[in-house]
Order: sequence, then structure tokens, then C-alpha cells
Amino acid sequence: MSESNSVGEFMASATKQLQNAGIATARLDCLVLLEDELGKDRAWLLAHPECLISVSSFGHLHSEISQRATHMPLAYIRGSVEFYGREFAVDTNTLVPRPETEALVDVLKSLQLTRRTKLLDIGTGSGCIAITAALELSATDVSACDIDNRCLKVAERNALTLGAHVTFFESDLLKSVESAYDVLFANLPYVPNNYEINAAAMHEPSLALFGGADGLDLYRSLFDEIRQTLSKPTFVLTESLPSQHEKLTLIAKTASYNQIAVNDFIQLFERD
Repeated sequence: MSESNSVGEFMASATKQLQNAGIATARLDCLVLLEDELGKDRAWLLAHPECLISVSSFGHLHSEISQRATHMPLAYIRGSVEFYGREFAVDTNTLVPRPETEALVDVLKSLQLTRRTKLLDIGTGSGCIAITAALELSATDVSACDIDNRCLKVAERNALTLGAHVTFFESDLLKSVESAYDVLFANLPYVPNNYEINAAAMHEPSLALFGGADGLDLYRSLFDEIRQTLSKPTFVLTESLPSQHEKLTLIAKTASYNQIAVNDFIQLFERD
């Protein structure tokens, strides 16, 4: 990228650099980074291509464009991503929340839960699902756990920033879970080990992506642990590839759960 000092010149050169690197959203990414750096919305930026960029801002933008050219997710570069209309901090220890995961919140809301309902998010990552559930379903009691303490620190920071009351604790699936919960939801790693992921996903933690030969090893472990608990949750919500749903339904049946609803990647199971 050449040392261009106006918005218009930056947009032209940075967009070309990202396009040459194979970034499909090159122009939009440049606009988003400019919005962050200059504190102006994209309509203003497009209307003022002559606006000069300071040397320090240009240097920062140059670094960000160079990172994006390696296919590093834009969320990692910005340090945040939108989920269900709210901004969540993320870093390279957490998976970048996907739009399809928002359907899990929609399914939760359809259950019409009460104040006494206790919810647990397994493998919370950035905390986006648990925190959104706490904010959207203010009458419920939400807890969340993760095997990685670094993720929990990000999740706790997000809860504090967004004003959500969520209890976080470290646990490998249900191993450190001591209370009984009415609803359990989990977006566990479900990508098969030999599945070809895109260049952006290669920057994300493999621990949060891959789930064994068929991608469902962690869900097998989860339902096996549920089967052995004395107080089983009434509902279990999962996220996985639609092509995995039939097999995951059979796995859930081993713990006496039946699929009662599907929303894109999300499955809702109810206890017999």
C-alpha cells in the first residue's frame, strides 16, 4: 500500500491490496477500519474523500491492512465483533461469533422461560451467547463455563461492559458443574478434523473449532455426562453443521433426549 494521505487515496490503495490478497470484502473492510480509526461513519467518509489522514493514523491503518491481507479475521484486528446487535470484545483465544449462532438465542427466547429457570452455557468462549441470553431474558439465571481461563477473562470483561449478570467458572464440559440447570446450551467445536476451513478460520484457535473425525466427539462426551447426572436439564440446545444433525440426534437419544425443533445450525432437544 502506497503512502496515501487522504481518505480517497487510502481507500483506493488499501482496497487494491486486499483484493490482490483474495479478500472478498476488501472495500467494506477498509471502510470499517477507517470508521474505527477516524471516528466517522462510512457515509461521511465516502462524502469526504479529500479528508487527510494523520501520519500516526495512517501508520496504524497500514498495519491493520497488512494483517487483514494475511486473512486475519477483521474481528481480531478490531478487537470486537457484533453479535445480536451488541458489540463483544474478542481476541485470538476466542472463536469469532458467527451470525448463525444468533439463532440459538432466538430458540431460547421461544421457550418462554421464567424467573426460576437456570441456564448454563457450555464452552462460552467470548460469552456472547450467555451474555445475550442474560440481557434478552432478564428473568432467568444464567451461568457459563469454559475449559480455557483466557476465554473466561474475555467473557467476564464483556459481561461487565454490557451490564449482564452471568456467573462464570472454569470447567471441562460438565466436570466442574455442581448445580442443576433447567436449560443447557452449547456451541462446542464441531468441525471435522479433515474439513477444509477457510484462510480466516486458520487464525482461530483449533481448540474451539475441531471436534474429531466426524466433528461430534465433544457432543458425545457432553451427552454421556448429561446421561450420568442425577438432575438432567429439561432442554439442551446445540449448534452443528446441518449435515451432522441426524447423527447428533442419535447421540442425544442415548441420553434420553429427543429433537423437537431445528433452526438452521441449531437443534433443540427435550428430555423424555
